[in-house]
Amino acid sequence: MNAPFQTWLTGQIDTLKDQNLYKVPRILETPAGGRVVMNGKEVVNLSSNNYLGLANDPRVKQAALDAIEKWGVGAGAVRWIGGTMSVHDELEERLAKFKHTEAVLVFTGGFTANSGCIPAVLTSNDVVISDELNHASIIDGVRLSPAAYRKSEGWVYAHKDMDALETSLKKANEKGFEKKLIITDGVFSMDGDIAPLPDIVNLAEQYNAIVMVDDAHASGVLGKNGAGTASHFGLYGRVDIQLGTLSKALGVIGGYIAGPAVLKDWLINRGRPYLFSTAHPPMVAAALIEALNIMENDPTPMQRLWDNTRWWKQALADEGFDTMGSETPITPVYVGDEGTAQAMEKALFEEGVYALAIVFPTVGRGKARLRTMPSAAHTQEDLEFALAAFKRVRDRFTSAG
Repeated sequence: MNAPFQTWLTGQIDTLKDQNLYKVPRILETPAGGRVVMNGKEVVNLSSNNYLGLANDPRVKQAALDAIEKWGVGAGAVRWIGGTMSVHDELEERLAKFKHTEAVLVFTGGFTANSGCIPAVLTSNDVVISDELNHASIIDGVRLSPAAYRKSEGWVYAHKDMDALETSLKKANEKGFEKKLIITDGVFSMDGDIAPLPDIVNLAEQYNAIVMVDDAHASGVLGKNGAGTASHFGLYGRVDIQLGTLSKALGVIGGYIAGPAVLKDWLINRGRPYLFSTAHPPMVAAALIEALNIMENDPTPMQRLWDNTRWWKQALADEGFDTMGSETPITPVYVGDEGTAQAMEKALFEEGVYALAIVFPTVGRGKARLRTMPSAAHTQEDLEFALAAFKRVRDRFTSAG
């Protein structure tokens, strides 16, 4: 390896360590669930996106096993060359019905869905107007496009500030952009709050703008059977582009774009991650179809998710923890200092609870938090155990300070 390059990398990593921003992934040694073995230790896992507990559901596993017997383990090609199997088409048809849209196109991940869709629908004559707390995959997708988008130019509005959004829309009209694309998370991934989607849609219609919603953390959580924020707010047919993930509540892997059929046709021809990525293994598509069956026909996982969420939020509030106004299972516990947050994560792990410290650049400097996520896989005993650990660790750090 080039020695100066290796020296540079080592220096960059040392800087991250000095700033308490260095990350080392822990190793999961059991299936995803409410309690797991991680780095050789059993812990209550509060850092999983497995909202409905479907990642290890016997019905989903059996669907995957059956598909392996029928289809093998790989599609053998990218989708447009010859990697599209009938099971892939079936999944997209089911997702379109689930989302109440004309069509869906599945990508290998939510990140690639954003980076495939956003640049494909924009030109240098367009502008993107984006919430300042949008997910990194949205930001990177926008950066790949030739459209105007910079905060310094007025195209990033303060979080959920509808007056600021309207100001940006007026400015965009004055400048004569051909297309104005408003992009927002449906549920914001680090704060757990919900976008004011009805207000966004109303402004978009007033100013002839397009609305795109990233529903990664709303899928399986909000709306009828977990159909997302458009369903939650009764906005069927008024949101132009919806992104969903298949790796969180659905428990498997992938992402998709839902919208009009003509959008799917265009992305098949111009969505670069779709064009140049091998199709999902068929057992992934089959497992996702079964996960959809469960979401649509078995209300128990979603009910359990929300029962656990309500209990956890109230218990934290009663003990004086700051959950930053979260409205969804994503429940941040505010800390502030990066070093303290990372030390608290380590102390909680020693107590038998895994709650990830979120630090810059995922959130702003000085805004570190412990991000907790109750799920349908947790028992009441799991959450009570975790709460007691949080109290002990908080008291330890309070007395030390």
